[in-house]
Parts: sequence; structure tokens; C-alpha cells
Amino acid sequence: MNRLRAVVALALVFAVQFCCAQLNTRRVMEIGRNALYFEDYVLSIQYFNQVIEAKPFLHEPYFFRALAKYYLEDYSGAEQDLDTAIVRNPYISRCYQLRGLCRANRDSLLLAEQDFRKALRFNPHDGEVWQNLGAVAMQQEDWGKAATVLDSLLLFYPRDSRAYLMRTQVALNVEDTVTAQKMVEQAVTYDRYSADVYGARAVVKSVTGEYESAEQDLDRAIELLPNQCNNYINRALVRYNRNNLRGAMEDYDMALYVEPANFVAHYNRGILRMEVGDDNRAIEDFNWILDVDPDNTLARFNRGLLSKNVGNYKRAVDDFSRVIGDYPNFEYAYQCRAEAYRKMGDARAAKADEDWLLKRQYEMFVSGGKVAADEYVASEDKTRKSSDKNVRNYNKMISSDITDDKKYTTEYRGKVQNRAVNVELEPIFVLTYYESGSELERKDVYYKPLEEMNRSLSGSPLLLTNDERALAEQEVVAHFASIDDLSKEIAANPSDVRALLRRALDYYLVQNLEESMGDLDAAVSVAPDMWVLYFVRAFVRYKDLEIQEANVGNEDVGIAPKHTPGLPNIDFRKVKDDLDKVVELMPDFACAYFNRANVSAKLSDFKSAIVDYTKAVEIDGRFAEAYFNRGLARIYTGNGEEGIADLSKAGELGIFQAYNLIKRFQMSGK
Repeated sequence: MNRLRAVVALALVFAVQFCCAQLNTRRVMEIGRNALYFEDYVLSIQYFNQVIEAKPFLHEPYFFRALAKYYLEDYSGAEQDLDTAIVRNPYISRCYQLRGLCRANRDSLLLAEQDFRKALRFNPHDGEVWQNLGAVAMQQEDWGKAATVLDSLLLFYPRDSRAYLMRTQVALNVEDTVTAQKMVEQAVTYDRYSADVYGARAVVKSVTGEYESAEQDLDRAIELLPNQCNNYINRALVRYNRNNLRGAMEDYDMALYVEPANFVAHYNRGILRMEVGDDNRAIEDFNWILDVDPDNTLARFNRGLLSKNVGNYKRAVDDFSRVIGDYPNFEYAYQCRAEAYRKMGDARAAKADEDWLLKRQYEMFVSGGKVAADEYVASEDKTRKSSDKNVRNYNKMISSDITDDKKYTTEYRGKVQNRAVNVELEPIFVLTYYESGSELERKDVYYKPLEEMNRSLSGSPLLLTNDERALAEQEVVAHFASIDDLSKEIAANPSDVRALLRRALDYYLVQNLEESMGDLDAAVSVAPDMWVLYFVRAFVRYKDLEIQEANVGNEDVGIAPKHTPGLPNIDFRKVKDDLDKVVELMPDFACAYFNRANVSAKLSDFKSAIVDYTKAVEIDGRFAEAYFNRGLARIYTGNGEEGIADLSKAGELGIFQAYNLIKRFQMSGK
């Protein structure tokens, strides 16, 4: 019943919005794209639904709703929306691109290829589309086509390191090590501080037997990106080939520490444990694999061998029988099952398997070995591909590819992409009702005046965090209902500052930043000495400017809505003015200094930023984010030694990526 009331409340809010000027679709689209930029995908879909209902003839809301569904991994639903968008406007490149991504993720590779080629007709120099077209060809194992596509991409973008890595993988798949070496060296030339390129060069060197040099490259890759599981797996293989079994085992353990559910690491560690006689722990690895993939015949055969070794003959027989069911001509499985039967005392069953083996040997002798099918011949390679299901390669470790054929790229990433690529400051602090998902030991910041203010506010207490999360569907519903209730209170008493503040926060949380700022302006006019109003208005305006900045000069593909091109510094100075007022009213508020420092850094005034970060850590000596940002600001201004010391302190306090940055800056000589 409560859920029904909430849904009805949400419907009423939407109904009111529809009635207002018959729905301002431009504003609703803008708010929906705000939500999309900040990764509130469920919320953004609700806004796009409104636009679609009001103006179903537009293609944009279908496209952006598809984009939200894509990030929620609803590829089928996204594809349907894109079909509709293309019907409404068949000349938009990004619609074909996104539909191609959806189809590729659903393994509809031919249709995906068609869409990517259509996208290139409208935008022939789109590097993302060329990469995805190459990835489709690689997944189809059409290496000639993949090479042609990637060579075309490199004509347009001769410094694209990922394209060189993909081209390297294609060359390795056709055993063209000369081209592979040439391509991977180009990748290293253009991207010297990327872990991926050193990992890729190590794979090429492993193929050519240069194991010592390959290990050095993997050492460098791990220094640059210590949480990348594949680099530990590849270094373990290199160490294994150099007979450093202890080092290989340590790397597999580390790989599984970083990524506990990594299939290849479990399988390879099981093989290595099997080889060194650690049978019981090897069984643990193969048990894990069979729990995840019960049809994995190679893992089952290995577990059968290990079970026989440790005296668990019943399980060994069960495993060998399953393998024989899949591979009825695999002689070694019959031999092993016969041995297990004899250990169990079942001489009759053992004799049946032994008779089959004798008959098989006679048939092979008479036929000159032609009875055995090619699929049962073990390869000469020391390792096997993950796609290799040849049971005779049961005791070989799995090798890794340079690139993942199914790893498609998209420019529509908003904050996620920026965080993955750039060295960024820790973000500003905001007020919210929800605890963050931060890995820091102190997840949310305590400030006594905020606690006192919470006592005077009805509803949930406000929290300080710089790690916001997307709202769940029921939370979105609750905030729309709250907006409706507060609107009635404000209509009755327009000077109710606390109601204006709460509604401003509700609007902020549902990404309606314009209405939020309007309420805050009204509240400030009533209570000009209330610090929290300036603090909230500062971060709401900052977020709005952040969205605008993300799309300056990127009109075709941005997620966030478009505003006037070019962001004059005066816009950020308005944010700074509000934070100046907060500091004046609350000089012991560390987060105000931190946020003001971030604004100064945004304006490239790093000296002022350092002063404010320093004040923040003087107030709160465990302010990890302030140490982290001050470290970056000091490095940017040429003070590398003190900057690295700050990053070290930030790492000590819980911002673990600081250690990765320390290594990067030290290697770059900054």
C-alpha cells in the first residue's frame, strides 16, 4: 500500500509538471541529461519518459533513454528505443553507433557491423566507431577485415595507442610477430605511461621467447597500474616459463587478491599447484571453476586426476565419466577411470575400460593412426587460449590476449570516462541524505554545526560527502513526493527558509538544478546570515557549471545539456563568492575551505588553492581528500617533493590511488 501511495504521488508530480505550460520539454530534457551525466540512470529514464509522452515525434528522448538503458545493460530495450529514434530521424550518426554497441553486446555482430558502417557514412573520421568496427571483426575472427579497419583508423589517428594494441593482437592471431612488434612499439612511443602498452609488449615478447625482457615490461605495467589483474596473470606465465614457480604462484595469489572471481587465475593456479604436488589446494581452484562453469570439461578432468591422487576415487570416477561423455574417444580418460575403479575394488568396471583401450589401440594400429580425430591431438604450444576446448590440452595454462575482442568503446561516458582517463582532484563536498559508497575509513564528514542544524530540520539528517551515489527508484519517488508536499508549505508561507532549503535539496537530488538555485536564492533573501544556504548554493551552481563545461566544444556527442558556449571565469567566481561567505560565517568549516580550493584550482589559481587546502588540513588533520588535492596542486606548481609527501599522507589515510600517482609522477620526473 505504501509503495502504491508513492507511485501515485510520483504520478501526481509528473501530472502537475505536464500541466505547467503543457510541459516544458526543453527543461525536462535538460534535467534528464543532468541525471544521465551524474549516472542517475533510472531517474533520467523517468524524465525522458515525460518528454516522449509529450512529444513522441522527437528522436532525442528515445536516444537518451536508450543511452540510460545501455548503461543499465538493458541492451534489448535500448535497441528498441534506437530503432524508434532512427525512424524519426535516420540521419543521426550517434543513433547508429549506440545501436551498434547494443547489438555487439548481444552478439549480433553482422547487424552491429552494419550500424557502425552507417555511422561512418555520416561521420567518417569517428575514431570510436572505427575501433568498434575493428573489435567486431576481431570477435568474428576475420583477421584480414580487422587489419584493414584498424589500418584505416591509424591513417586518421596515427597516435591512437589503443588502435595499435588492437592491431598488435590481430598480427599475433595470424602469427605475424614482425608486425606485432612494430605495432606495439608504436603504442609505447605514443603512450609511455600506460600500463596497457607495457603489458601488451610483454605478451609479444613472450610469444617470441624474450621472457626476461617481458617480465621487466610487466614489472613496469604493475607499477603503473597495480590493481590490473591480467598483468599479474601474464607475469606469472612469464615466471613459469623462466622456472620461477614460487614467483608465478605469488602472482596468481595476487591476481586473485585483486580480482577474486578471475577464471583464468583460478585455472592457472590450479594447474601450477597440480604441477608442484599441492593437490588438495589445486582441487579447491578446480572446485571453484566447476561451481562457476559446471560444463568445463578440462577443469573436470583435472579435478578427476587430483581426486584420484588424494584417494577420492568415487569423485574421480564421476569426473572421468562426465569427461568420457563429452569426449568418448579420449583414451587417457578411460585409462584413469580404470585405475580409479581398481582402487575402489570394482574389477569388472575396470576391465571394461581396459578392454575398450585394447580395442582402441588395435584399431589405431590397423588404420595407421587414422582413427583418432584431429580434435584429440594435443597442440605443441605451452599454453592454450581460453577458447581452446581440446581436452588433450587439459594440463596447459591459459594465455591472455592483449585486448578483449568484446570490449567495445563509447564516447558517451560522462564522469566515468573522465575519471578513467585523467588525473583528477577529489571532488567537492555536498550535503545529501545518503551515505556514500567510499572506501575511506570515515565515509562521511562530521561537522558539529551541521548536527545542530539537523535537529531543527524535519526529515532525514543531512550528511557531508564528496562521493555521491545514484538514487534508487523508491528514493526518486520519495523526493518527488517531498517536492509536492513542500510546494504546498511554501505556497502557504513563502518565507519558510527551512522548507525552501529542503525543497532545493530535493530538486538537486532529482537533478533539477535550475529550480534548486531558484529556491536557494529565495532563501538567501530571507535569511542572509544562514551559512548552509550559501554552501548548498555553491555546490549546486558548481555542479551545473561542471555539466556545461563537459560539453563545451562537444556539441554532437555530449550527454549533458548544452548551454552558452564558453564558460567565463565569472561563473565560477559566483561559486567562490558563496564559499567566501560560508568561510566568513563559519571559519572552522574545513569543507568550505576545501570546496573553495577546488574552485581556485578550476580557475588555475593553484597558489590560492594550496592556501585553502592547507587551512582545511589545519582544521582537520585527517582530511585525506585535502592532502590528496594539495599534493596534486603542489606538483602542478613544480613542488614535486612536497606534493608527493601529501599524496603519501592521502594514501595513508585511505585514498589508495594516491600510491599509483606517486609512482607515475616519480617515473615522469615531475
